[in-house]
Amino acid sequence: MSQAELAPAGTTTARLGPLWTLGILRSELTTTLRRWRTLALLGVLAAVPVLIGIAVRIETADGSPAGPGGGGAGPAFLSQVTNNGLFLVFASLAAVLPVFLPMAVGVIAGDSVAGEAGAGTLRYLLVAPAGRTRLLLAKYAATLVFCLIATLVVAASALAVGALLFPVDDLTTISGTRISFGEGLLRAGLVAVAVAASLIGFAALGLFVSTLTNSGIAAMAATVGVLITVQILDAIPQLSGISPYLFSHYWLSFSDLLREPFYWDEVLKNLELQALYAAVFGSAAWARFTAKDITA
Repeated sequence: MSQAELAPAGTTTARLGPLWTLGILRSELTTTLRRWRTLALLGVLAAVPVLIGIAVRIETADGSPAGPGGGGAGPAFLSQVTNNGLFLVFASLAAVLPVFLPMAVGVIAGDSVAGEAGAGTLRYLLVAPAGRTRLLLAKYAATLVFCLIATLVVAASALAVGALLFPVDDLTTISGTRISFGEGLLRAGLVAVAVAASLIGFAALGLFVSTLTNSGIAAMAATVGVLITVQILDAIPQLSGISPYLFSHYWLSFSDLLREPFYWDEVLKNLELQALYAAVFGSAAWARFTAKDITA
């Protein structure tokens, strides 16, 4: 059902309440999740834990170590996968977060407005008394929901593969203490939420880029290009002074949630940075979208 069909004829924007806003969001989510492109992205993300799990299983079957014992969240988690399949969740999230997961989010966010404009459907969406602000908020909210769904898909796939290929037992935290498997599952869920929250700022940036053009492909390419550029800048030691201000700098801070007790400093810095990016680029997207000539 299109958004124009969600309101009766003659209804004014002022009379539309929270149910109408939820109707817009539901319409956006349905449209996004039914696209073959979205399903393909989720399929690729779900395949990453399968590939990692099989690779680690084959490597350990050959008598080789699963990976180095330190030097980054990814390798540290990989070295523990053979002892506890639950660690495959953390290893997979650490593997997809720098590139694959944000690229998928960049595709969805970049196409959210520009794709509709390029297809000529954006003007028809605004025929319904939704208002540009509500429509933009619905598109951003739908992108954030996709962030969470994509993260949970990776985590669920990793949990299933880890339980199938490796033993699953009590979890040894990074601090060396042991916690029950149930608490380990709760921490895996908390880590997944933290990873999804790490993409809040990047999603707002992608939405802003999407308002700058009527080409969905151009918006997606530009958003992914910004991602790659920021990752490169963050990896150059000479630019360490600006690294703490880059949206990707604290992405792997979720590993601190596997300490006993939790180490919140960098996790909170990450959330604050994402909120700042969301505020800046969300405001920029709103200013651009509300002044955009839809009929051109």
